[in-house]
Amino acid sequence: MILVTGATGNVGRRVVARLVAAGHGVRAITRDPSRAILPAGVEAVAADLADPETLRPHLDGVQAVFLIWPFVDAAAAAQLAPRVADVLASAGSLRVVYVSAASAEADPDSFWAVVERAIAASGLPWTMLRPTGIATNALGWAASIRAEGVVRWPYGAAARSMVHEDDIAAVAVEALASNRHDKQTYVLSGPQTVTQAQQVRIIGEAIGRDLHWQDVPAQAIRPMLAAAMGSSAFADAALAGWAALVETPEQVTGEVAAVLGRPARTFAQWAADHAADFA
Repeated sequence: MILVTGATGNVGRRVVARLVAAGHGVRAITRDPSRAILPAGVEAVAADLADPETLRPHLDGVQAVFLIWPFVDAAAAAQLAPRVADVLASAGSLRVVYVSAASAEADPDSFWAVVERAIAASGLPWTMLRPTGIATNALGWAASIRAEGVVRWPYGAAARSMVHEDDIAAVAVEALASNRHDKQTYVLSGPQTVTQAQQVRIIGEAIGRDLHWQDVPAQAIRPMLAAAMGSSAFADAALAGWAALVETPEQVTGEVAAVLGRPARTFAQWAADHAADFA
């Protein structure tokens, strides 16, 4: 039995589908099980990481936990993450596979790094997955692409090594199902960098439309970004990160291929997989 948090999210639902296909029992954590759309045979249960004790009733028989941390505030993570780790540890030697971020090492004060440290300190077996740019973030441009064929965003020259969400899920399932990845940290990326402006062009090729990028000042989108992310500080960090990627492209690693035995999928493959979201 594997417990999956974030089971209806972009990565989590892929993890659930892959686990079910491989014959694993899956217990999916959602805030409202009655509204969750999950594969047949998945046990949907109600819990909330904001209240770690709500996890405890669902740990019986669980061997591994897929963890997505849903809160961006580092101070809150410092309070909550050790409590979550303690609850998990109380159920035995559960393997924890946590989706962090490639920036966790460089930013030890980020919520990603705070949660990593709490998991490591718990004594539980763990695997840290640190994706670079997750390709599904480009879905934020879908409405403007459908309506106008134009993306207005800052830092078109920011070069990202966007990773397919299903590649993250595939690595996660490997780590959940085997102790071969215990105490390993994997930085997961796509096979090459593409600038944000190039991403829009590639999406256009996938849907057969001529799309355009329009650079706008960072401050023009800051209020919207802060509202969407639920944190002004987190929005500022994102903008600063994109600015840095103009001069220093995001890293490309071979760790998806090392774990899965096949190359990571390109952004063009991701765009083809998601063409219907933009058409």
